[in-house]
Amino acid sequence: MGISQKGARFLSESRVEDASANNSTAWFDLGICYSSGTGGAMIDLVEAHKWFNLAAMSGVEEAQAWRAEIACDMTPRQIADAQKAARAFLQAGARPN
Repeated sequence: MGISQKGARFLSESRVEDASANNSTAWFDLGICYSSGTGGAMIDLVEAHKWFNLAAMSGVEEAQAWRAEIACDMTPRQIADAQKAARAFLQAGARPN
């Protein structure tokens, strides 16, 4: 039995809260959400790359593979935008744990 749309949305929203608290697992989960459209998220490879990048910097090895995989479907500009967004997130006070 799959997760309901309401349950998926709740999971996605809770991951955003956890991501704000510098939870590297939440960062990885948000990368999955944005790369696949789970949890009601629109597919957004720039946003997915940002979250995978943050998770990878915090030591989530699986995030490195996912980041590399989606980068194959992105333009150099999109990758640069994702890296800029990750830096902005860190400059706003987040720190990989």
